[in-house]
Amino acid sequence: MYEIALSVNACVGSNTRADVAWLVSSTESIIPMSFEAIAITPGGGKIGNLVNSAFDGPLIEQATRKLPTGRIITRVVTEFESIMSNVPAGTTLKFAVLPSNAIETGIWQSFLDRESIAIVCHLEGDEIVRSEYFTSVTIIAADPQIAEEFSKNKSMTLDLGDRIVTIYHPITKFVVAGTGPIADALAKAARGLGWNVSVDPRPSMVAGLTATLSPMDCVVIMGHEVESSSNCLKYALESKAGYIGALGSRKMQESREDWLNYRDITDISRVHGPAGFDIGASTPDEIAISILAEAIAVLKGV
Repeated sequence: MYEIALSVNACVGSNTRADVAWLVSSTESIIPMSFEAIAITPGGGKIGNLVNSAFDGPLIEQATRKLPTGRIITRVVTEFESIMSNVPAGTTLKFAVLPSNAIETGIWQSFLDRESIAIVCHLEGDEIVRSEYFTSVTIIAADPQIAEEFSKNKSMTLDLGDRIVTIYHPITKFVVAGTGPIADALAKAARGLGWNVSVDPRPSMVAGLTATLSPMDCVVIMGHEVESSSNCLKYALESKAGYIGALGSRKMQESREDWLNYRDITDISRVHGPAGFDIGASTPDEIAISILAEAIAVLKGV
């Protein structure tokens, strides 16, 4: 849901309808809790990805009906859908499809700010007749059972019969702008922390990856080419990332700073470079540990 928040927020701001769909349950909990969701715009356009797009057809068909209320869509996975989705055939999945205007406007900003959020869909049959939304501030007003589950700080879905509850707790996003052994070591170590990791050296891709970062997220810039790595650093500085690390020699740091200054970007106080704590690291794994230790310390305000 966090990944589509920027686009859906724009649709809401321009009074453009967008129906939001996400997975709310599967038999025997075969599919783990996911942040995946899609937004479906008039005409069948789609933003985001959900279960490898295997079930887009029925979800888009539901959205194009432009109903005033949401629905729960139940699907028994076919052999063909199983191949596309890697979900065993015969599994029963339930999806919620809800018009974005049925969701409180401020909730999309809360998703953009990467807050913890609970969505409660009240049901009559397969119709979502009412929905409620809670954040860490307002969860005290929720049903005690929901508040208790929310307090566990774990993302989950709950099927309570007359209500389906989706609880989202954000995880740190870690963007590595570069490739090579150190990038691989960083990605492996960050995934070990449970972080959401993206690795790409291309400035055009880094621009998209950093666009939705929040103060709980990190970017690490590397590369020996001044133009490309400086461009990536520019996008990192334009984001709200809580930690920005830049690998490279002092000379490379100065070259990037000159590149940025030439483009009137003079405040680089958020950049930690050379990235990482000085622990005498020399191997890719050691360097990765030093950078992640620094990132954790910065994010926690140590």
